[in-house]
Amino acid sequence: MTPNGCLIFEDESFLDSTVAKMNALRKSGQFCDVRLLVCGHEMMAHKAVLACCSPYLFELFNADSELQVGISLVKFDDLNPDAVEVLLNFAYTAQFVLLKADKDLVQDVYTAAKKLKLERVKQICGEYLLTKMDSQSAISYRNFASSMADARLLCKVDSYIQNHLQEISEQDDFLKLPRLKLEVMLEDNLNLPGNGKLYSKVISWVQRSLWKNGEPLEQLMEEVQTLYYSADHKLHDGSLLEGQSEVCSYEDDHIQFVQKKPPRERDEMSTGSVSSSSCQFNKHEWKYIASEKTSNNSYLCLAILRGVLCVISLHGRTSPHSSPSTTPCTLKIPNFEAQPEEVPEKLLKPMHYDRSGLGTAELDGKLIAAGGYNREECLRTVECYDPKNDCWTFIAPMRTPRARFQMAVLMGELYVMGGSNGHSDELSCGEMYSSKADEWIQVPELRTNRCNAGVCTLKNKLFVVGGSDPCGQKGLKNCDSFDPVTKLWMSCGPLNIRRHQAAVCELNGYVYVIGGAESWNCLNSVERYNPENNTWSLVAHMNVARRGAGVAVFEGKLVVVGGFDGSHALRCVEVYDPAKNEWRMLGSMTSARSNAGLAVLNGVLCAVGGFDGNEFLNTMEVYDSEKNEWSPFLGSLS
Repeated sequence: MTPNGCLIFEDESFLDSTVAKMNALRKSGQFCDVRLLVCGHEMMAHKAVLACCSPYLFELFNADSELQVGISLVKFDDLNPDAVEVLLNFAYTAQFVLLKADKDLVQDVYTAAKKLKLERVKQICGEYLLTKMDSQSAISYRNFASSMADARLLCKVDSYIQNHLQEISEQDDFLKLPRLKLEVMLEDNLNLPGNGKLYSKVISWVQRSLWKNGEPLEQLMEEVQTLYYSADHKLHDGSLLEGQSEVCSYEDDHIQFVQKKPPRERDEMSTGSVSSSSCQFNKHEWKYIASEKTSNNSYLCLAILRGVLCVISLHGRTSPHSSPSTTPCTLKIPNFEAQPEEVPEKLLKPMHYDRSGLGTAELDGKLIAAGGYNREECLRTVECYDPKNDCWTFIAPMRTPRARFQMAVLMGELYVMGGSNGHSDELSCGEMYSSKADEWIQVPELRTNRCNAGVCTLKNKLFVVGGSDPCGQKGLKNCDSFDPVTKLWMSCGPLNIRRHQAAVCELNGYVYVIGGAESWNCLNSVERYNPENNTWSLVAHMNVARRGAGVAVFEGKLVVVGGFDGSHALRCVEVYDPAKNEWRMLGSMTSARSNAGLAVLNGVLCAVGGFDGNEFLNTMEVYDSEKNEWSPFLGSLS
């Protein structure tokens, strides 16, 4: 008996006993109200238990009224019954035991967990598979991770392949992969470029060849293809050696798509536009994974070509009369560290979580990435990227899960305001991160709940601009400022145009609000706030209307990347020169990124995370202003 007269009793054994009894009832079929028919095998269960455990089944039971009464029947024709039984035990007992944890069964449990949206089980299975991976199984593991569209697992498998390609290339699975053989003619005294740039050029050549000829990839692999690498660092079709006209030149090292119509495509393409067939072409994955130097001027590469895992064998030679080389065997190169030009370029380490609608900022020479969506949930976690070690580590998580917010540094501390927690549309709460204490501290709430608002700092105050209305359908004109000394919010002059998902940034004593959407119509208009007269005025429009873009100050100008134009996630980038009041286009990113983060890290512009139109991203890429190129490779950040 407690002092206030309440009786409190806890039985620690009750929960374990009840769980065991519920599972026993399931196995005996008592009080069950759902039948799972898995490839002809019948399993009984209780809908309430399955709905609590599996978001997939919860949605299924809610969507179909017939499944809400009586004994329901749910069929699965593509799952392993043994794997489903493992997951049923997990649903009732919060544990599963695989006495014979062979690779195939673990993969089947992973597949079933993905279907039922049991994310934690899926993650545990993926981590177990990684512990069992070796050079013999790496290719099959990659194929499995690709079929499951698991970006995190793929990233870790690719990292293993990059470090063990020489051993992997000797295995049967590798030798059975489709192979593209290339002979590259070199002008005298010319060497092939570094591996990453070389294969970006090769992949771009494959893309253009498929578009030009309208032929399947398999036809390119039927015989050795001859290419020509000229002194101006362009890759040409081998027909140039015979005095024919140039097929295509490569101004950029990064991959891009040409807008030409293959002869076999039905859809017509107008000049300067891309047809629906080209959009379909773009959906296929193109990716450089790893490469090894095999002998002098010979390389072996593993890459994704139009969604197919392939091997590229490449040999460079100066004499056009020598015969093509056979596929070389990989060799260990002595003193490899002493030959930096031959070392395969390493991809920048990805974040631990896919994140879209995240907050990013530079703090103490490191890149901070906080919150965001990863398709399954809204995140509290915060990651910190150290460019010196090329690694992501976790710092203290936020107090509240949130996405669709922006983050700013004010007086050496991080501030986040508003956003969405994944359950309600808007938040009013805010937090401040102290790096010294490694903790988040609550700050006074916004006067209105806001999602998709822009945040920046100006004259030691925090500005929150625009955002979504309480229904999430219209943009706001509201602009508020927060004084960290007085802890008070003050209203500022309203915007001229309602905006949500706008990019907001400070430059030269002004606050800029860029693009966004009014209702759901994407905007290319830009406004500038003058704190002296508390008013917003319109400046030059962007070239592309976009919402959910990233923005940062780089070399004294505003750079805006990616976003969404109402139909597609964008790769394109543009820069605003305040002295000329004009926008111009820059080199496009290697990935389309909507709701990505953008920050300047040690003088380098970094884009991280976002949504590419199909997948949530955990990758990062950086901008080289001298080359006007974006790159996902580590060397570009050093």
